[in-house]
Amino acid sequence: MKRIFIRRNRRFFVAVAALLVLGGMAYVNRPIAARPNILLIFTDDQGYHDVSYYGTKELRTPHIDGLAQRGMRFDNFYANCPVCSPTRAALLTGRFQDRVGVPGVIRTNPEDSWGYLDPTVPLLPAELKKAGYHSAIVGKWHLGLELPNLPNQRGFDEFHGWLGDMMDDYVTHRRHGINYMRHNAETIDPPGHATDLFTRWSVDYIQERAKQNRDNKHPFFLYLAYNAPHFPVQPPNAWLQKVKQREPGLNETRAKLVAFIEHMDDGIGQVIQALKESGQYENTLIIFSSDNGGHLPSMANNGPSRDGKQSMYEGGLRVPTCIAWPGVVQAGAVSEQMNLSMDLFPTLLEVAGLSASNPIEGRSFLNVLRGEKPVPEPLRALYFTRREGGTDWAGQCSYALRLGDWKLVQDKPNQAPELYNLRTDPLEKNNAIQEQPQLYRKLNGLLMQHIQESGRVPWQKPAQSGK
Repeated sequence: MKRIFIRRNRRFFVAVAALLVLGGMAYVNRPIAARPNILLIFTDDQGYHDVSYYGTKELRTPHIDGLAQRGMRFDNFYANCPVCSPTRAALLTGRFQDRVGVPGVIRTNPEDSWGYLDPTVPLLPAELKKAGYHSAIVGKWHLGLELPNLPNQRGFDEFHGWLGDMMDDYVTHRRHGINYMRHNAETIDPPGHATDLFTRWSVDYIQERAKQNRDNKHPFFLYLAYNAPHFPVQPPNAWLQKVKQREPGLNETRAKLVAFIEHMDDGIGQVIQALKESGQYENTLIIFSSDNGGHLPSMANNGPSRDGKQSMYEGGLRVPTCIAWPGVVQAGAVSEQMNLSMDLFPTLLEVAGLSASNPIEGRSFLNVLRGEKPVPEPLRALYFTRREGGTDWAGQCSYALRLGDWKLVQDKPNQAPELYNLRTDPLEKNNAIQEQPQLYRKLNGLLMQHIQESGRVPWQKPAQSGK
């Protein structure tokens, strides 16, 4: 009987042996599950090395680390801008931020607001709805304070979070004395630390979707945008004391930021646990990234990169990023491919079986996630822009442009342009603009073309008739 059984099932045993031998290859080439849930976790001002998976010794982020360990880590991932609103606009449109009207930060005071999101440009949740996705944003919006640029009018089925930019206090939830906390169109004033609120609301949403999607026909897209670790750095006292006891002698400013990030990481762990407990984890693609580099006055760790938040140097643009997707992304994989925040838009559309309805500059990297051999592509120019007020900018723009190994930088409007080879000079110490005049002219020409194209897009709210 044993011989008959083995003979009849020989093909099965051979197949199992092949899987064991091929290991990772078989894993990454498994077919993609139809329309997975999508959880996009976006943090605020988290430095490139303010995750412990890069070996930052005084910081512990086990839940973020777990995503990198169970998925793919991206070591050359860039935010579209070194400040908040423009990167968020690029993320949700798949376009360079100044081509959708958000070259700078959108603020409460119109005299110091430097963007107006183009109401005609489709956002990611509206596109995903075509594939049956239910979508929610929990946390920070920062792309408009009034109609038509409110989350529910731009494609999100549910909004539970913060309409404005930074919070002046994470417990009282105010900015300039204004309460921007909302549940859809309703102004709310819930007690508690904002990070804890956003975590709890995300868990509630995940649990509710598990009940509503029993037929697996309506997956969800949850955009969880924490305000943390943006200043003011306000960790709960218990978390701060834990860090101080574990890391005696750590600078007080740094200790607060470490505690703030660890508190947020714990919230991320709760959200992932909710996926597991509701039976949705295995069919959920999870993305973790930050909107720009870390804030140096808060003692953020941007790794071996120059400068930080607000700067066009690498420390202002390079961000920690990892993506986990059970059964598709090989655990422990590392990608050196250079991607931007806006590339997530076409990648997620392709995951959902869609393509963009409007022209975009973002490029899908789903093939990288699946472990497929990269397809040779033409070199693309990457533009980084930031418009700002104050005496350093006076409403003008700063720029960076990267083409291959070379990067052209004008960190402030009144600053002379600089040219760096990031392959040989990753710390941006040796300005090569005098030695490379032809290359400078080429990159400068590309930048001028981009400025002309973007100049056709309004970035201020249209004047009302009669005023």
